[in-house]
Formats: sequence, C-alpha cells, structure tokens
Amino acid sequence: MPSPQSIKSGPFAGRTVAALGQDLREGRTTATELARLALDAVAGLDPALNAFVTVDAAGALEAARRADGELAGGTDRGPLHGIPVGVKDLIMVAGLTTTMGSRHFSGHVPDQDAACVTRLRQAGAVIVGMTTTHEFAYGPTGDRSATGPSRNPRDPARMSGGSSGGSAAAVAAGMVPLALGTDTGGSVRIPSALCGIAGFKPAYDAIPSDGVFPLSRTLDHVGVLAGDARDCLLAYRALTGQDAGPDMGQVAGQVAGQDAGLGSGQNVGLNAGRVRVAWLDPAGLFPGDPRVVRAARAASGAEEEVRLPAGAGGELRETYTTIQSCEAAAVHADRLADAPELFDAEVLDRLRAAEEVPGWRYVRAMAARERLARTVGELFGRHDVLALPAVPMTAPPIGQREAVLDGEKIAVRAALLAYTSPWNVLGLPALTVPAGLVDGPDSPNGPMDSPSGLPVGLQLVCRPGQERLLFEVAARLTHS
Repeated sequence: MPSPQSIKSGPFAGRTVAALGQDLREGRTTATELARLALDAVAGLDPALNAFVTVDAAGALEAARRADGELAGGTDRGPLHGIPVGVKDLIMVAGLTTTMGSRHFSGHVPDQDAACVTRLRQAGAVIVGMTTTHEFAYGPTGDRSATGPSRNPRDPARMSGGSSGGSAAAVAAGMVPLALGTDTGGSVRIPSALCGIAGFKPAYDAIPSDGVFPLSRTLDHVGVLAGDARDCLLAYRALTGQDAGPDMGQVAGQVAGQDAGLGSGQNVGLNAGRVRVAWLDPAGLFPGDPRVVRAARAASGAEEEVRLPAGAGGELRETYTTIQSCEAAAVHADRLADAPELFDAEVLDRLRAAEEVPGWRYVRAMAARERLARTVGELFGRHDVLALPAVPMTAPPIGQREAVLDGEKIAVRAALLAYTSPWNVLGLPALTVPAGLVDGPDSPNGPMDSPSGLPVGLQLVCRPGQERLLFEVAARLTHS
C-alpha cells in the first residue's frame, strides 16, 4: 500500500466550482480540458484510494464537448455547466453499471437516470463515473463494499467514512470538485468530516430520491460533497431550483465589513450578527475525543451553549436504530431469503439483527420521532443554528470496530453515527465544514498518523427553510 506521503493531490484540490466556472466563461479552460484532468486524476490516484467503481471516460468527454458547444453558442446552464462530478454507486445513472456496492447487483445497468442525476445533466454537469459506497449504504465506515474499501486521502490506511466514502475521497483527493452522495444517518457528513471537506444534507426530500436505491425510506436524504460550503450551496441550488441563500462571496464581504460599514480589521461576531449560533453540548449524544470537541467548538465561534433535555440523546439514538433497522430489513427481505451468501458478512449480520426488531417497536419509534421533533425544536426558539462536531473522533484505521474515546471503550460504528443521525430522524438540514486538524490516535498495530494531522469537522444544523443561515455561518467562519 502507498504511504500517506505518496498520495498526491489531484488537479481540483483547492479549486472551487465558482473559480472553475469563471475560468470556463473567460476562456482560460474548457469543459473538455476539465474532463480530461478529472479522468487523468482518477487513473493516477484511484488505485491507491478506490474512490471510483465505474469510470465513464467516453460519456464524460462527450458531455464535456456538448457543454463547450453550448457555451460557445451562448447557452449557459449555470454554475455547474461543464463541471466534472462523481455520483455515488447507489444513484441510478442510465447506461452506467450501478452496483450498490454489492454482488447482488454486479453488472446492473439502469436504463433511466435518478431524478437528481437528471437535474445534474440539466445543469450542464459532466458525470465522470460512479463512486464507491459501503454495501447498500448500510454502514458509516465505508470499508465494506464488493469492490473493497474506499480510503482516506489523508492516510490511505484509514477509513474514508461512509457510506458515501468514495465521493468524499474523490473530492478530498482533487479528482473531481463535486460529488453526489446519500445520507441516511450521516453518510454525506461523516466521510466529509473524516476526509476534510464540506458535506451538506438538506431537509428531508429537498433533493428528490426517485431513482436512488433505498436503505431506510423515511431517513434517506440525497446530499452533496465539495471542497467548501460555497460549492455545496451552488450544487444545492442547481439540484433544487431554490434560492438557498445569498451568494457566499456577498456574505463573506459582509462579514469582513466591506458591506457593513466596518473597518477592514474588524470581524462581525456570530452572535452579534443576524444569525444566532449556539454550541450544542455533544456529551448529551455520545462521548467525544476532547481534542476533536475542542477544535470544533473553537471553529464554531459560538458563545452560548445549549444542551439536549436529559435522556433525549439516547432516545434519538434508539429511535434512529429502530426505524433504520425495520426499513432496511423490509428493503432486503427477498435478497435475505433468496441469496444471503451474496451479502458482505458484516452487512448480512446487521440485516439479520434488523429482521428481529418487532413491528411494535417501529410503531413506537415513529411516535417518538414526532415527540422528539417538538422537544429538539424548542432549542431553536432562541437560536437559529446549532453547532457541534460532525463526528466524535478522527478517522479510524480501516477495519477497526472498537476504540477508546475520552477513556471509554466504544463501538466505532455507533460513534461515527452519534452526532449526525439525530438530524436524519428529525429531517433537519445539516452542513459539515472543515474545522482544522488534530493528531490521530495510534491504531492497535502502531502509529498510523498522517504527517499533517487528521481532519475535524464542524456540523451546523438549522430548521427546514432556513438553509441560507447555515451557509451564511459557514462563510463567516471561513472569513473570520
């Protein structure tokens, strides 16, 4: 395996969709050149990272040439026009092998695009290929797929996170500037945080899930992964046709005082501006690595702190697990009966356990969901945005299933889901942005740290319809 030092950044590392679009429109590059850069980067970097399952070189170049022709003829489809994009191997793309990360669907080629892919094409995006997913998206670790684990570009011996791990690795490594993922309990935000990029899970059903293979129908969300929050915003707008908020450049200018009548050396504090941000104490959800929690809190800029009511964290976790288990078992009932041997062993064990959850628990969980929505909703009475870590730990080594956090032995899967899954239960928009680097703990087999440290993610949560506030806060944090 290549050492961490040998994983080089691809051509899109540090380059935003907005800047690439400007280069396209001002003639400094073409969509065809961008597509070739992406394809060359995948060829060079993917053997070490396993971010892509299927690469569509011919289709990408054809779409890129079409995008160039349209721009030359005066047709501009918007900020994604001519931009290379990866699509999670769970989202149907007509004519491309889409396997759900499973031997059950080896060789499966859909004949129709998912609704979100149709919108990508309408926006002029260039689909490069399909990115690795944890089998059937049933796992936050990203290391159980028929084609092997996706790997973290910061250290390929560590997890990318999951289940949208290939999308996160592809963006973090600079193979593409943007990717689609799905998020049932954190599957966009977890790998984004572990790989050091931005990930956005909108409100429930904000981006249509038609044509996306389900895991848990009432928890599944389609989301976007990009190098920064601004690019997530551009993609969200393109995929929804909604105005998610002010342009990030405009917001950044306001924060720096350029539009607020402040001196150039002054910054607007988050709680002094229009957006009221509170730190949500993560201890009410799950233990956390103190270094990760400190880094995320420092990045948040929040001055006030709120806590979940006693017992709410545990109830949210139990509600999530029950709903997901019952719905996942229903999705896979026929495959479990007819060909269980085609599942990954760990995924099969989880589905067998899910089959044992009684129906009455599902009914109670759905009722608890409504009650918890009211309870947590009260936290937004005095605050617009809640801030907390995206995950309580740095990226674990691939295959690790137990760890120690703050002196307590924990299950890695439960830890990775702990800070993200509540917002799937409640259907709330949540954005993860990079919050710095910390040294990672040693693995049981010895030190495995990336020389530059491992990423920490900050998660921002709001009510549906208030998505613009998340991006406004992200812009302020970036330019503070």
